[in-house]
Amino acid sequence: MAHARISMYLPPNINPTQADIAYGCWALPNLNKELQSEDLETRQKALMALCDLMHDPEYVYQAINIGCLESLTALLKDSDTLVRIKATEALRIMATHNMGRTSFLEHDIILALSFLLNDRHPACRENLHQVYKQLAQLPSGAHGIISSGLIPSLVWKLPREEENIQELILDTLASCLQEDVTEALGSRAVPFLRQKLLSPNTNIRSKAARVLVAISIPLEGKNQVRQHDVIPILVDLLKDKDHEVQANAAGALMYATVTTEGKYAALDADAIDPLLKLLSSPLTKVRLNATKALTMLAEAPEGRRRLQPQVPAFRILESDDNRIIQRAAQIAIKVIEWKP
Repeated sequence: MAHARISMYLPPNINPTQADIAYGCWALPNLNKELQSEDLETRQKALMALCDLMHDPEYVYQAINIGCLESLTALLKDSDTLVRIKATEALRIMATHNMGRTSFLEHDIILALSFLLNDRHPACRENLHQVYKQLAQLPSGAHGIISSGLIPSLVWKLPREEENIQELILDTLASCLQEDVTEALGSRAVPFLRQKLLSPNTNIRSKAARVLVAISIPLEGKNQVRQHDVIPILVDLLKDKDHEVQANAAGALMYATVTTEGKYAALDADAIDPLLKLLSSPLTKVRLNATKALTMLAEAPEGRRRLQPQVPAFRILESDDNRIIQRAAQIAIKVIEWKP
């Protein structure tokens, strides 16, 4: 026979570290109120619950409309480490939604987060760099980071941060520098990136080379890449086992060798042979960048002479499945076979 007994224990799905969530449309207004509480434990529990809710785009929309962004911005200055971590985590989750990113730009979240660049807890810094990475994928977000004057700070953080955070910084820089490289060139970005090209971490090597692609587009960037002896390192990375590293290194060389000085620096570093080997790479991006880089080298008389016996390799690329590579191969052949 069953007995009516009430257990002394909480049900297994109750999380004591989270605030109780009100029913329906009152959930977020109550949490927002608790975020502003003077009681530390109340703020902490409200943030725990908020982080779970922010995975739903509908809750993100409501949270923005009732002022949660203002509450979270205030909590970024909280003296409690857990509060700062959870506040940046909530923002990180919101940044994965397009509405969240757009609202961040309207509420100056970029500048508010910048005060945590030197936070003593790595989790807090990682969250803020995740937000910057997401924002930088929007042209308006990249412009927002640049106009906030954060590029020098991000560059200076590169040699000092933990590896996982370095990868996030490099992703952010790669997106931002496609818009404007001026501040990066004035902040000694090229020497810092040169150091990262030598990293034992494959992702860091690949992402550093990707940033150098953007830096090498303007003339000043091309000159700095040559002046800081980055070209021989890029040539060495053409032999890397990772295809992404190869592709980005070839892409950086493609831009750096536009100038006469860059061409001869690459020729002196024996760039032609490793580039020719990449023409048979299984990765489309590698074949395309290698073809274009070799075209740049063929504009120099010495490069043209060395590449003339290799025209059959480019003939093969004329029948590549990718039309862009076909076109690049045709241009390369014209440059190699050109006679003054």
